[in-house]
Amino acid sequence: MSKIIYASKYGFSPENNGAANAAALQKMLDIGGDVVVDGKGVYDVEGTVFIHGDTTLSFCAGSYVRRVSCGDVNGPFLINSGAFVREYDSNIKIYGLNLIANGVECSREFPILGVLSQVCFYYTKHTVIRDFTCMDLGTKSFCIQICTFEDSLVENVHIEGMKDAVHYGPGRRFILRNGVFRTFDDPIALNANDYAVSNPQMGWIEDGLIEFCYDLNQPTTTGFFCRLLGGAWQDWKEGMIIRNSDTVVNGGRMYRAAMPADGAEYISLTPPTHEDGAAVIDGIKWVMTQNDNIVYNCGCRKIHFKDIFLQKVRPTAFAFHFDNDVYSHSFYPNSKTPVQTDITFENIYMEAQVDFVVRATTPVGSIKVINSCLENTRMRFAHRGVEGIEYGTTDVILSGNTIRGSLNISSADGIKTEITAAGNIIRNGEITVSGDAVIV
Repeated sequence: MSKIIYASKYGFSPENNGAANAAALQKMLDIGGDVVVDGKGVYDVEGTVFIHGDTTLSFCAGSYVRRVSCGDVNGPFLINSGAFVREYDSNIKIYGLNLIANGVECSREFPILGVLSQVCFYYTKHTVIRDFTCMDLGTKSFCIQICTFEDSLVENVHIEGMKDAVHYGPGRRFILRNGVFRTFDDPIALNANDYAVSNPQMGWIEDGLIEFCYDLNQPTTTGFFCRLLGGAWQDWKEGMIIRNSDTVVNGGRMYRAAMPADGAEYISLTPPTHEDGAAVIDGIKWVMTQNDNIVYNCGCRKIHFKDIFLQKVRPTAFAFHFDNDVYSHSFYPNSKTPVQTDITFENIYMEAQVDFVVRATTPVGSIKVINSCLENTRMRFAHRGVEGIEYGTTDVILSGNTIRGSLNISSADGIKTEITAAGNIIRNGEITVSGDAVIV
């Protein structure tokens, strides 16, 4: 059994300035084991602290961490140390953290391209974040970011503010449970692919459970309750037209174009070959992002949403999405198409108007909507409009739902959607289909 390290004995104090507290907290985290903040109060912390594997950081009731500066590295409040060398840290646990962002943001100049959050786990296994709050999330940083992971639990969180509350990159086996969210942007992002500045790596997100989560209402919004973002790319070829955030594979490594988000196109004549960091080649800033976990497409599969309470007026609740704008070009033309599939929506409660409960521009294999309460909403399966995307058949199962008013399911021409509906209660309306959608 590891020795308990009490913060009060190491100079971590509400009376100290941010620099002194950051140094004291870092000293304790470097020792590792069980680190306990044992006194109430507001603790100012400057910059970023780094947590190692086999470390538990616990905060007592009534304690708060307030950021006062992002420091020299322009980073999160907390990140695991293995993130900088792409080596897995295991068995990190954070309990009871009440974070006050205080207007401090993680900068896009942080040394790891794509880390953009207040708390980040990157290259981790067997991690837990429990009993976490942040009520003043800013406009530029996600709150919790988890990327390149296995076995992650996030439980009992309350996050309010402007950006994504819990933002996932590639990984497998995860649970997000008991979340209360009031955000301008996506409360939950399953971004297997993303803007170059918003995810350090890309790959499949799979084997997940998201349950007992609330989307609280607020006057304005963008994004979705949950975005399921896919992507695809190719081996580098001479003469490729490259845009911001495009990805190529060359020499067993993946490179991303980190360029201004202005819609400019570049012709790549020389392959990126550097083993790490960034290099400007043919006017393109290539950043080496992956020398392991090499894939050519990505998306989400085997995800179960359960007991979701949609209390916010939104255009779309769940979006299966390809980007195609100045920020990101999710699908490079004529790449191998990913199919996002085996998604279950159980006990979804619409408590405010949501125009589309599901909307997709990616290929979708199968989805189930079961035991849910839907009201005057739609499901739409559409084209993204990029050459080479292969849309197969989408299977939709509707079972045991209560549908008040109408539910329309539509498919764009060429996207065959087959709907099986059984045991649903329909009040004051009907299920209708249009386009290439059929009830079988």
